Amino acid sequence: MIAAHISGYLNMTAEILPAMPLPPQALDGGRLQYNAALLIDALEKADRIDAFKIIALFDVDLFTPLFTHVFGEARQNGRVAVISLYRLATPTDGMCPPSGHVLERVAKIALHELGHLLNLLHCADPHCLMHFSDTPDRLDRTPLNFCRYCRRSLHRSLAAWS
Repeated sequence: MIAAHISGYLNMTAEILPAMPLPPQALDGGRLQYNAALLIDALEKADRIDAFKIIALFDVDLFTPLFTHVFGEARQNGRVAVISLYRLATPTDGMCPPSGHVLERVAKIALHELGHLLNLLHCADPHCLMHFSDTPDRLDRTPLNFCRYCRRSLHRSLAAWS
């Protein structure tokens, strides 16, 4: 699903890499969550991965020192982004969301984080994928589109890389 959205929205080739074990040093035992920055560090150091940009998908709960949880994390203009399915599939009203709904959430987060990897910042437009979403409900209200300004910046970044 993520690879299809990257190919379709950004006209980029996307390859699915084999699974890798979670680095144990990224687990914060007190929080029982994984530190997103440490996961990014481990993936950046993995010498067996030769890719332009990497989006790693996890089913564990992620955090950063600034936030109690994150759906995804990327370093601005970096090489690696991480995404967590953990809270995207969690029921918000007592019922689990349908799998198609979860997949749409994951696609939105993946494109958002890839935007950061391509040097896009958060956008003030709530109808843009680069708008910050901290809850599943806010994410659900965000369309699966970049605003015209972010789309232009994205294409400029991609042109500079090619």
